[in-house]
Amino acid sequence: MGGLGVRSLWALILAPPALAALYFGSPYSDILILSIGAVGAWEWARLCGGGTPGLSGVIAIATVVAATIAGILGTPAVGGWLVASGAMAATLAASRERPSSALWYGAGAAYLGAACLAFLWLRTDFDRALVLWLIAVVWATDTGAYLVGRSLGGPKLAPAISPGKTWSGLAGGVAAAALAGLLAAILHGQGQVAALVAASMVLALVAQVGDLFESSLKRRFGAKDSSNLIPGHGGVLDRVDGILAAILALGSALWLTGIEF
Repeated sequence: MGGLGVRSLWALILAPPALAALYFGSPYSDILILSIGAVGAWEWARLCGGGTPGLSGVIAIATVVAATIAGILGTPAVGGWLVASGAMAATLAASRERPSSALWYGAGAAYLGAACLAFLWLRTDFDRALVLWLIAVVWATDTGAYLVGRSLGGPKLAPAISPGKTWSGLAGGVAAAALAGLLAAILHGQGQVAALVAASMVLALVAQVGDLFESSLKRRFGAKDSSNLIPGHGGVLDRVDGILAAILALGSALWLTGIEF
């Protein structure tokens, strides 16, 4: 079976249980989010540590896990405090172990910890359709970007960070996200169709930024994938990089504006 076949097979294996967990909610979604945070933090720490997390990585992993558990227990403020203090502690520890990577350890703890807390909040306090729409938009973006980019090629989007990405792929991803937003509006009976389509397009751009951010992390530490846990896909971070960025962006927007879904 070729690389695309392996990739597709594992997507079919992993996607249904993940979607089911998000659909049915706690405790299944809690377990899913905690698992993503813990494994993602481990992968991040391994990248920064050249294959071994080290003390700094252990602190970063513990920070993400503890903050997520605090969010699950209904104390997000405690989770936020754990993220801030844990990111500082990971940075300070790394300044002794691996000074050149110190800020990356802290950034990982902060980024993943905040994303997990936002993910829990969106799934717990909003209609489940919100999270499922976000996932659909990011997956549509990835699929559209891959298919259009491979078919049309053209100028590179960010050759220094991710040589395979093209401007045509970005356009294809945004168009696919717009279609996903339109379908979501129709299925959910959402009156503000134009607003939901526009939001989907914005999230597509955010997801691509998240993808490039993770690519810059891997390039910084000379790695092709965040790990080899998922055949054909690489690691967990390789699969959720766009989702994490989109979750943080959507969570921040809803928190700042007070918009209900």
